[in-house]
Amino acid sequence: MATGLLRGVRERGVLAWRGIPYAAAPVGDRRFRAPQAAPVWHGVRDASQWGPIATQSHKGQFRGAHPRIPQGEDCLNLNVLAPDERMRPGEQLQDALRPVMVFIHGGAYSVGSSREVPRQGEGLVRRGGIVYVSLNYRLGALGYLDFSRFATPEHPFESNLGLRDQVTALQWVRDNIHAFGGDPDAVTLFGESAGGNAVTTLMTVPSAAGLFHRAIAQSAPPNAVYPSDLTARWAGEFVDTLIDDGAPGQYSRADAVRLLLAADPAQLAAATTALTMRTPDHDPGTIPLCPVIDGDFLPERPLDAFRDGRAARIPLIIGTNAREGSLFSGRIDILATTPARIRAIFKKTTKKARRALTAQYPGIPALRAALDFGGDYSFWYPSVKVGERHSRYAPVYFYRFDAAPRLLRLMGLDATHGLELFPLFDRLDGWFGRGMTALGGRGAFQAIGTRMQGWWLGFVHAGVPSDAWPRYDETTRETLIINQNDHVESDPHRERRLAWGRFVPHV
Repeated sequence: MATGLLRGVRERGVLAWRGIPYAAAPVGDRRFRAPQAAPVWHGVRDASQWGPIATQSHKGQFRGAHPRIPQGEDCLNLNVLAPDERMRPGEQLQDALRPVMVFIHGGAYSVGSSREVPRQGEGLVRRGGIVYVSLNYRLGALGYLDFSRFATPEHPFESNLGLRDQVTALQWVRDNIHAFGGDPDAVTLFGESAGGNAVTTLMTVPSAAGLFHRAIAQSAPPNAVYPSDLTARWAGEFVDTLIDDGAPGQYSRADAVRLLLAADPAQLAAATTALTMRTPDHDPGTIPLCPVIDGDFLPERPLDAFRDGRAARIPLIIGTNAREGSLFSGRIDILATTPARIRAIFKKTTKKARRALTAQYPGIPALRAALDFGGDYSFWYPSVKVGERHSRYAPVYFYRFDAAPRLLRLMGLDATHGLELFPLFDRLDGWFGRGMTALGGRGAFQAIGTRMQGWWLGFVHAGVPSDAWPRYDETTRETLIINQNDHVESDPHRERRLAWGRFVPHV
């Protein structure tokens, strides 16, 4: 490594190094700035403990980390897991470099961390002989609001800070992962939800080119990337909230800069919650914590880049869960699911297209149909378009996760957002994993997890998940349906897909 040495720990058949800084702490004058090089250390650095996570609200719109978990702006750190290579009689030491899997956590760019599930990734390392990397990146206003409209020569503010953090982490992997036995030329980037959005977006970021060689986007909202005029308005609304006195917008650029640089991270997190809770009604179908099309770091809308072949031409697994939207009710009701939001979405298209799409969601705007509409609008249909367009230039493997334990079906959640993480990452022994399988389905989910790990690892090692999982293309649209009994289906929900195509042709 270019810096000193690291002292990790040996746990449960894996070697772990935690809290490794991949960039300098973005504090003080570095707040709202692009990440800078990590400080060099000499000698041996303890890497047995988790690093601080990004600032987040424990009881905001989404449930964030407990206040006891160290958090703050000095959060740009990552963790590495590798197989424990202690030799047993008759074994030979593995000397070839291993494929690398880099995971980006979800959480609506508002909450989450690399330590949220402490043992996540261990099963993939033990079974697949890979090196696993997880990372923290800036969240909320510190990472995903675009304050560049307030920049001055004395205080420049860059956009897309969370994305820039992720690119910097990938550069760290390229430069250092060989020291952990990883192959920098065999990196698979994968993520779920906001992490899936990061994956599809990073495939279109020029500075990320060549930093990863395969990609997996799970339940991504690929179109949650917005133009700078909209993100600038959200930044102004955020500052109005932060000031909390006087008329909106009645402040100078210098006043805004001073306020943004002086505000406590907890104040920023509280103002972020206020913004994210009102935006679904003010701008239905959007979320204000997002990448921004700034014409520079992210030069164009990712879906346009996929259409025109300017996305990284690498193999891609992409898919969604059968009922993505069913999770998003109550406090986390952020999708286009209420009657007023749905009407606002409908106003953007023709009456004929509205009628055709409404027929695909019988009962809308009743809650179940509305949740499915909102989930398909944000997750399923944009993911279909990514898969369709990318398949013109590179191998694509599309899936739909249909499995759900009996209890979740009785609750009306079914195969909802984030559920596939439990079998994939061996999370059935946690309190939620045990609870959701209390009425049965544990064995089936464990078997699904074994198969999913096999597909993901096959893709990581060879670029093909399985001979039984065909490539996706615009002609057959063959999709793997993951359930107790997996099968391949050609163009699932064809009529719904065609109706969405007429409804939002710009997607």
